[in-house]
Amino acid sequence: MMIEFRFVVGDLARTSFAYSPFQEAVYSLRTWRDPARYPHQRPWLRRLAPAFARLDTELLTGLIAPSLWIPDFLTPRPDRPRPGFERQLDELSRTDPALLAGEFTAAYGRAPLPPVVRDGLADPAAFLDRICHALAAYWHSCLAPDWWPRAHTILEADLAHRGKVLAEEGARGLFASLDPRLTFNGEVLTLVKKLDRHPWPKADIRIGGRGLVVLPTLFAAGAHTSIDYTLPPMLVYPARGRGTISETPPPVTDEALTRLLGAARARLLHLLGEPASTTELAHLLAVTPGAVSQHLAVLYDAGLLTRARSGRSVRYVRSELGERLCG
Repeated sequence: MMIEFRFVVGDLARTSFAYSPFQEAVYSLRTWRDPARYPHQRPWLRRLAPAFARLDTELLTGLIAPSLWIPDFLTPRPDRPRPGFERQLDELSRTDPALLAGEFTAAYGRAPLPPVVRDGLADPAAFLDRICHALAAYWHSCLAPDWWPRAHTILEADLAHRGKVLAEEGARGLFASLDPRLTFNGEVLTLVKKLDRHPWPKADIRIGGRGLVVLPTLFAAGAHTSIDYTLPPMLVYPARGRGTISETPPPVTDEALTRLLGAARARLLHLLGEPASTTELAHLLAVTPGAVSQHLAVLYDAGLLTRARSGRSVRYVRSELGERLCG
């Protein structure tokens, strides 16, 4: 079984990377549906369980089929590299309610729809409104405060890594780095899936000037795409470093570096092997952004960091001198 994405002249130039906090929120519901498949998320599940229990949990888990397939309307293709959660939630709210029944049926396949979905589809417009409210509550009470800043850092680091792979190895090496089942011959990107209990139908997807959007996620074991192959092309792949989501920052062990810089600045320098913003570092270290900003300014002025604007934020990473100093 395979899926083929067919490129014509200009399609590769329209291929872009993005990530979506809204899609990550929806994909994260897979962990509540089948936590055994996501061992690296278990510390977060334990921490978030009390808040999650106060939500519309029957509905939230019902959005995910037993196969872990998700109705396509819940994962809209981003229209920009880093769309905000509220932007895509608004897009979801404008979905045609008449589409819901078909999309849930496609996602669930032969499995029966749970009562919360079956009953909800009797009034699709009201059901869509309930879904939007449930996802908004889930995001704001469970994910946005602490989980998303850490996930955001991993996704940004993944995109930085893919850019380096593209520069050094070209498109063929880039696609191969996303999933070993992906091959690209310059015209066709092929994704092969081994036989299992949830087979894909063979699909021939023509990019046809629509552009291919490629997204990392923390909630996939391998690359996949939309259930409906007529939708604008999108390829989702497992983010590099997703297994570190529950790790705490390691202590600085280089005593000389700590004596030179102080414990706080030494730890920051160690963490900035991958690009990160002041806000992300503050969340990671559980300190104020102001405190982090002061330390970053000193490290930057000393030539140990470089910085670049990414959207509305400034991201820091170790300079060549900083790399040498860290050994």
